[in-house]
Amino acid sequence: MRRAINEASRMTTSRSFSATSGWITVAFLTIAYLFSFIDRWILGLLIEPIKADLGLTDTQIGLLLGPAFAIFYATMGLPLGWLADRRNRVRIVAVGIGLWSLATAASGLAKSFIHLFIARMSIGIGEATLSPCAMSIISDSFPREKRSRPIAVYTTALSLGAGLASLLGAAVLTWAKTGGDITFPLLGALAPWQATFIVVGLPGLLLALVFMFLREPPRAQSTSVLTENNIWDMIRYVAARWRLYGSFVSAFSFMVLVAYSHGWCAVLFSRTWGWDPAYYATINGFIMILFGPAAVLSAGWISDRWLAAGKGDAPLRIALMGVLTIVVTGVLAPLMPNPYVSIGVFALNTMGIGVTSAMGVNALLSISPGHIRAQIVAFYYMCISLAGLLLGPTSVAFFTDNIFGEENIRYSLALVPLIYGLPILLASRAILRNYSLGMEEHRELV
Repeated sequence: MRRAINEASRMTTSRSFSATSGWITVAFLTIAYLFSFIDRWILGLLIEPIKADLGLTDTQIGLLLGPAFAIFYATMGLPLGWLADRRNRVRIVAVGIGLWSLATAASGLAKSFIHLFIARMSIGIGEATLSPCAMSIISDSFPREKRSRPIAVYTTALSLGAGLASLLGAAVLTWAKTGGDITFPLLGALAPWQATFIVVGLPGLLLALVFMFLREPPRAQSTSVLTENNIWDMIRYVAARWRLYGSFVSAFSFMVLVAYSHGWCAVLFSRTWGWDPAYYATINGFIMILFGPAAVLSAGWISDRWLAAGKGDAPLRIALMGVLTIVVTGVLAPLMPNPYVSIGVFALNTMGIGVTSAMGVNALLSISPGHIRAQIVAFYYMCISLAGLLLGPTSVAFFTDNIFGEENIRYSLALVPLIYGLPILLASRAILRNYSLGMEEHRELV
């Protein structure tokens, strides 16, 4: 009976929300994700001119890069996930885009550390709306065996956004050296770093307007024995399956941790090989744009093929292959004898990060009941974001300050993927076993 209800629900959904509508929605969600990453990452490439103009310390910059953004980006995901399970998801995304776009533009008007801190917190709140809503929308727009590719397309924005932010940052760094200010109507003359925040922030308001007119898909009707969908029900559900969700999240937390540790790569290439930060940002931007999406889309294509062949745990298996790639290349890349070989190995590391990130939510959806799906996705993003932002950059700094010294930052960067990644590889069989048991339970509840 339950299977019949589920099949009927799927047929109703497919009639009322076509594959074309689904892909149009995915396209706009991907553009929104792209905007969010540009707005999020651009600060990291404007550090030196901001420090010079506002008189900030490295510690204050570190707070802006990590905690200021992470505090609300991670924690607001849960209440926003609860809201997404109850209210119109595309409208929530529209409000979020508007908020983070205005906050990004406001960063260009900041006159102090406090102003920038508040702006970064606001960006985090706005961006926290996107992924829980997006994954819930995508899940309801496509049947399970066809979700991998739309999720992969959405995830390409991660590397594309970071790559475009790197290229834009490189241009600004070069521009800033010329000393030219820009005059804006009503605002007057602004430094290049200020103008950059305004230029990358304001276009998001148009995208927010588009989302106000998008139609969201009908929600999948869960026949789970659970009937409530508040946050405490989600927490109880996850806590009762702590082995499943704990082992699952650990693999993807590692991926995010390594990705955020790469915030030190410009410093690595500067201290070790004398590269100018603008030159590094340019090369790294092209690498992320070329290699990241290729890895993500390939992973999505392979996952769909494997799922169609009956390999239900395909997304997680592919993700763990990505983890292996991250560990090996992450250890080797900083230790290479010259910068060009090093950045080539970092390109492979970028591909490993892309493969793993593309599979995370796709694998999670198969063990998430429909009525609390957005909340579980939000909880997932909270866990991996906190792990990445709090441990990634700070671990590199700790090893450098206390063990290796500033000039040997390469060893700090090599140590991070080793000490955090090796336990994941050793536990990979247990992670897969727990996941298979979780999928079996989820089928019984549907």
